[in-house]
Amino acid sequence: MILLTGGNGQLGTELRHLLDEKGMKYVSTDAAEMDITDAKATMAYIEELKPTVIYHCAAYTAVDKAEDEGKELDEKINVDGTRNVAFAAKAVGATLVYISTDYVFDGTLKDGEYAVDAPVNPQNEYGRTKALGEKAVQEIMDDYYIIRTSWVFGKYGHNFVFTMQKLAQTRDELTIVDDQYGRPTWTRTLAEFMHFVIAQKAPFGIYHLSNDNACTWYEFAKEILKDTDVKVLPVTSEQFPQKAKRPQYSVMDLSKAKSLGFNIPTWQEALAGMLASLD
Repeated sequence: MILLTGGNGQLGTELRHLLDEKGMKYVSTDAAEMDITDAKATMAYIEELKPTVIYHCAAYTAVDKAEDEGKELDEKINVDGTRNVAFAAKAVGATLVYISTDYVFDGTLKDGEYAVDAPVNPQNEYGRTKALGEKAVQEIMDDYYIIRTSWVFGKYGHNFVFTMQKLAQTRDELTIVDDQYGRPTWTRTLAEFMHFVIAQKAPFGIYHLSNDNACTWYEFAKEILKDTDVKVLPVTSEQFPQKAKRPQYSVMDLSKAKSLGFNIPTWQEALAGMLASLD
């Protein structure tokens, strides 16, 4: 039996569709069915269900809100919630798949890519709580996959692609940050990898998974809007201040995921695939 937390979120919804396609049985939960911040309730739910695999997609992801008004909730969900799920997974002998983020890194790497064993040094509250979630999983469990991802987009839920498309409907010109580098990730590619590590019984540990090739947010926006008349202009991070500090450079090394034989499309191919799926 498979258990899915955060089943109604952007990634959880994508994963449900993938599991449906593969004819796999699973139980999908959101806060209403299983409140991961309640340790007793989480343990009781998981002990009764006895899943063999738990895909832990539930997370607090409001990066800017996590700096102030959402700080407490961010900690409760990403740290306490993850710890509660890990303890329950351990109790029933389930394998845990935990989704983490490039925001665990400080973004100061000058060349190369962040390796899976690179030291973490988060610069914002969201990154801090996700790093603590990673630590909890590693301390509590033996049978786990920590999958760090970045710049997530997909057809379900709010994300950068839909934001750009919406803005393009009412504006002739958009200014987008051109000095933050990373790798966009299609939820479909990420969901496929989550299934893949379980199906292939890949070695436990930390993996990085995003789509291949790197870009800036400006380059990503230009590709999203290439078939529109909207002018996309580059700006610096200083010109577009945000509450939470973002890593300037968070390109993660994908070689460990590739070494398993998993095929990773480029972000350009992934974006084209996602946009085609909307038709």
